[in-house]
Amino acid sequence: MDFLVTGRFTKKEHIKRSEDIRKLFKTGKKVSVAGAKLFYKSNGLAINRIGFPLPRGYGNAVQRNASKRYSRETYRFFKSHLNMGYDMLFLVYPEAQNDSFHSRCKTFKILCQKAGLLKE
Repeated sequence: MDFLVTGRFTKKEHIKRSEDIRKLFKTGKKVSVAGAKLFYKSNGLAINRIGFPLPRGYGNAVQRNASKRYSRETYRFFKSHLNMGYDMLFLVYPEAQNDSFHSRCKTFKILCQKAGLLKE
């Protein structure tokens, strides 16, 4: 599968409201690998929405911002290859070894495959 970077990550694609995040944690389906989890649920929209919450104690501000940048860029990299109409939370834990853009992409791809979110 060839991946091309596919444009912007728009405001409509963000999940920011704490109520939406809590609901997704509570009622969404979950898949996990070592160091990361993906919560997902159908949203009935024509677009995907995604949030990048971090667990308490995830490093200092610089580490948290870098982690969110990696996650946003990973989603942007994969979004044209995902089935549409889902809300997702991509949760990464601080224990993740060798945290880099490459490892984040690999983790996200595995989680999306497990969840059945990648297009065939």
